[in-house]
Amino acid sequence: MALRGVWCVLLTCLFYTSSADKDFFTSIGQMTDLLYTEKDLVTSLKDYIRAEESKLEQVKKWAQKLDVLSATAIQDPEGFLGHPVNAFKLMKRLNTEWGELESLVLKDVSDGFISNLTIQRQYFPNDDDQTGAAKALMRLQDTYRLDTQTISTGELPGTNTDVTMSPMTVEDCFELGKIAYSDADYYHTELWMEQALKQLDGGEESTVDMVTILDYLSYSIYQQGELERALDYTKRLLKLDSAHQRANGNLKYFEYQLAKQKKVEVEEGLKEKEKREREKREASDKKGRPADYLPERRKYEQLCRGEGIKMTPRRQSRMFCRYSDNNRHPLYVLGPVKQEDEWDRPRIIRYHDVLSNSEIEKVKELAKPRLRRATISNPITGVLETAHYRISKSAWLTAYEDPVVDKINQRIEDITGLNVKTAEELQKDEPDAFKELGTGNRIATWLIYMSDVPSGGATVFTDVGAAVWPKKGSAVFWYNLFASGEGDYSTRHAACPVLVGNKWVSNKWIHERGQEFRRRCTLDESD
Repeated sequence: MALRGVWCVLLTCLFYTSSADKDFFTSIGQMTDLLYTEKDLVTSLKDYIRAEESKLEQVKKWAQKLDVLSATAIQDPEGFLGHPVNAFKLMKRLNTEWGELESLVLKDVSDGFISNLTIQRQYFPNDDDQTGAAKALMRLQDTYRLDTQTISTGELPGTNTDVTMSPMTVEDCFELGKIAYSDADYYHTELWMEQALKQLDGGEESTVDMVTILDYLSYSIYQQGELERALDYTKRLLKLDSAHQRANGNLKYFEYQLAKQKKVEVEEGLKEKEKREREKREASDKKGRPADYLPERRKYEQLCRGEGIKMTPRRQSRMFCRYSDNNRHPLYVLGPVKQEDEWDRPRIIRYHDVLSNSEIEKVKELAKPRLRRATISNPITGVLETAHYRISKSAWLTAYEDPVVDKINQRIEDITGLNVKTAEELQKDEPDAFKELGTGNRIATWLIYMSDVPSGGATVFTDVGAAVWPKKGSAVFWYNLFASGEGDYSTRHAACPVLVGNKWVSNKWIHERGQEFRRRCTLDESD
């Protein structure tokens, strides 16, 4: 009988954006289709160009022929027209051939291209998608502490040098700055307007003028409380356009505020001055953080960068790699699995080479047609809903759909020693999903990495300072509950955004029911 446990396949990509009727990924998901769509449009555009060139070539030949003829004719008009053939041909040209030329010039050869473009446009991303992609890029910038120059040149950590990447233009940087500005995100406005200005100063040609960039830049810096720098950029703007009305107004206002500030500093005592300087430093430290920034997010971002991992050398010395036969399981006595300790408290184990490449490709093949936006449970209502920070798509696979899925399910049971028949059968849409299943809480998690990720994409455990990095074909395993049945909150985890590449994983959530004689209950949580 086939195992009925279902597991979830997830695809996490570089960016995620969504509109009311479609989802886009800047990776191998739906974005792959857009790449082929664009390639088809380029082919169509080339056909149109060739048709226009052919038409212009005919017009050009006609013009050259008449140029020579008219040059000869006007040297001796009467003599030229005295020849009856020349007279007949002039009548014919003016009455017939010029009309044919007019028809040729008016002929529209763009129909094919415009028709194709109109059909394909329904699949194009919209303004919301572009804004979402920009914000995702800025999220990567913050999480991995990347400077704008690194992003603009495309020289990201883990980038494959064989992959062609066109650097960001002044227009690209300016667009990112504008999107941040429209969201009152003056920190990122400053960063990307400065990058646009830097590239302009470096001699890059652009349709965006320097005055516009300086206008955005000076105001975004002013909004962050840096009056002197805002004034400097305003003065630079006025050197280029002395009649700029807003800049002239800002100049007077900034100068007035600076004079007022200096007067207060003179009148203040030493303690007040030190207090003001301290407040400036604190404001600088918080620069760029959103209003809802939580300490846990700081830990999360550090771990995503590989920083702040709390593993002492002494604890590290007690972690090993080994061959495991799972208590002399018949399948693994002669061919044990490779087991590696990733963390000690909570115990996180990695099993290497548990999936072959062919099995991974089959799982992807089954999952791709059903990938849907992943959801989270609203902590207030309990309703499953999408969230802007959940940038993955998921699909649910049942064992009876393909022998490969059934085979992998059996392998998970053999390696862990746990019963997988009571794993989640559906992705429930109601808040009491586990209650509906009647199989208890999630006792353990089996997470398979189905791709290598060149940069980013770690699984981090913020409570204990642990980070686990993707390795294709391997799986990590941990218990979510103590043996007493109480929740182990140290296993709370989150996925880091993928900086370069795509991250394919599959989850198997194993439930309490069916484990009564496989993992016996005890009141000792340290057991």
